[in-house]
Amino acid sequence: MRDENTARGCVIRNLQKLNQRIAELENTKVELKQVQELLQKERETFFPILHKAPYGIALLDNDGKFIYINPAFTNITGYTLEDISSGRDWFHVASSFLEYRQEIINSRKRDVIHKGIEKTLSIICKNGEIKQIECKPTLLDDGRIVVILSDITERKRAEDALRESEEKHRTIIETIEDGYFEVDLAGNFTFLSDSLCRMFGHSKDEMISMNYRQYTDQENAERLYQAFNKVYRTGEATKGFGCEVMTQDGTKLFSEVSVSLIKDSKEQPIGFRGIARDVTERKRAEEEKTTLQEELRQSQKMEAIGVLAGGIAHDFNNLLTLVGGYCQLSLLELKEGDPLRANIEEIKTAADRATALTRQVLAFSRRQVLDMRVLDLNAIITDMEKMLRRVIGEDIELVTFLADKLGTVKTDPGWIEQVIMNLAVNARDAMPSGGKLIIETVNAELDESHARSHVAVKSGRYVKLCVSDTGKGMAPEVREHLFEPFFTTKEKGKGTGLGLSTVYGIVKQSEGNIWVYSEPGLGSTFNIYLPRMDEPLEETRKKVTSGELLRGGETILVVEDEENVRRLAVRILERQGYTVLEASCVNDALALCKECKDPIHMILTDVVMPEMSGPQLAEQLVSLHPKIKVLYMSGYTDNAIVHQGVLKDGVNYIQKPFTIDGLARKMREVLDKDSKSVR
Repeated sequence: MRDENTARGCVIRNLQKLNQRIAELENTKVELKQVQELLQKERETFFPILHKAPYGIALLDNDGKFIYINPAFTNITGYTLEDISSGRDWFHVASSFLEYRQEIINSRKRDVIHKGIEKTLSIICKNGEIKQIECKPTLLDDGRIVVILSDITERKRAEDALRESEEKHRTIIETIEDGYFEVDLAGNFTFLSDSLCRMFGHSKDEMISMNYRQYTDQENAERLYQAFNKVYRTGEATKGFGCEVMTQDGTKLFSEVSVSLIKDSKEQPIGFRGIARDVTERKRAEEEKTTLQEELRQSQKMEAIGVLAGGIAHDFNNLLTLVGGYCQLSLLELKEGDPLRANIEEIKTAADRATALTRQVLAFSRRQVLDMRVLDLNAIITDMEKMLRRVIGEDIELVTFLADKLGTVKTDPGWIEQVIMNLAVNARDAMPSGGKLIIETVNAELDESHARSHVAVKSGRYVKLCVSDTGKGMAPEVREHLFEPFFTTKEKGKGTGLGLSTVYGIVKQSEGNIWVYSEPGLGSTFNIYLPRMDEPLEETRKKVTSGELLRGGETILVVEDEENVRRLAVRILERQGYTVLEASCVNDALALCKECKDPIHMILTDVVMPEMSGPQLAEQLVSLHPKIKVLYMSGYTDNAIVHQGVLKDGVNYIQKPFTIDGLARKMREVLDKDSKSVR
């Protein structure tokens, strides 16, 4: 019984276990069906996603065999699943994949793939095309690998093109001399090139965020603002507007700036970009060119006025010779107390004044004959100090700064004194309420650069004479006409307008240059540059002469085409005891010399005559009378007897209008010389 119960119990337990197992199996069947249904549902859900995904997707088993690829994979590579069923073979075909696979194998495979190694690769497609792809593998729990591919060929090409373009533009920006910059709407630098930093003398760190008002003055800051504002309002770029900026060391730099607008993706202005070009040297060259052209125009104008003035002076001197000469002859014959004497003396006084004016005109036109000597300007100024103090008056202080070891100059001592005196008088008139007159001398060097920027200036060593005053100064329109004859700003009757024109002519005839610097209310400075000499000083003391009219008995031939002047000269010489022959032209003079059997001691001839010049006539007469001496007379210097206003060696000359005493003394001076023929 016990055994049956035991058996029954065993059977029951087994039946229970069987029923339990049957129940478990039935449950499992239900679950399996559910799983199958779930898998089917998931397959229906995710397969279209995989199939239509824009990325290439491939599934590899543990042996590296491709078990699935989506259409995008085929579109990217050109390969189907049949083409690449053997993964290892295909890895060899798409060579860079092989390198990538080896990289994974050489690493801790699972760790690397779990972390994901995203790699950009070059693959060879089925049609031979090489594409750039991004590849990212993912390791599944069962050991399979999902590989996702993205075709980035076009993006890579665009990136490379962009990188190449950026590199090209970066190279251009960094190598051009012009400065590139970007600023925000407030005018603060957000980007700038190295060349702009070099231009401004700042580092990039110093200039980033620097505002345009920090490197310009108020006037130029306003100009920049107006230019940038116009670009902002119109959207149109502006090119080449000029502005002056200040570099780090305070140097002023003139730049030309071109600016355009920077917009964001929504076409909204966010800043400005531009190019700045340093045109300081060009600007300076243009200003020098303008100055040079103005100097040339002024020089040509002065030359034209000088030619005109010289021509007028020539004719005027002939008239003054007659007026002055006959006045002197009349005064010699009139007794003291004669009622006509006072009238003639007034005429002579007027003639003397006209003669002085004419000589000033000749000095301006550089037609005055200079008695050139090697001089020490310091000695000239020192000798003139007392006279200058009397001329300028007690309310004007005279200050001199005379350089030690000053070089010598070559000019006419009388005329250089006239230069200093005229400048002093001009300064006095500019300081009616008193002031200071400063006279300075200094050795100076003018280089090639200075010579190129000034008309008719030669580089070399000079002595600089500077005459300055603290007077009322001059406006530009006055400075422009300052050296022209008869130009004056003084009241009527207080100036002839010849003082400064005389200064100009004397300086130019001495191969020097003169410039004036003046502004209203700031006084004036006249700078005179005379060539420095390496010659010894010459005696400048004037000979003391007696008041006696010198006489003679020699035979003189007077050749002058102006009849009135010729008659006057004949009367003066005959009155002084000379035997006088006269000729109105060259042919008459030659004929007289051929006919005359007695010796002719001297020819007094005009320099400028219609048929032949005085020197040419003298050469022919010397062949007829070898011992004849020559004295030239003229109211206008001619290149035949002078070189740049200086008498040629051995030439004797008397300036028209001459006085009776002057002619008499010059005649004796020439006749009494020992030389056989003086011309």
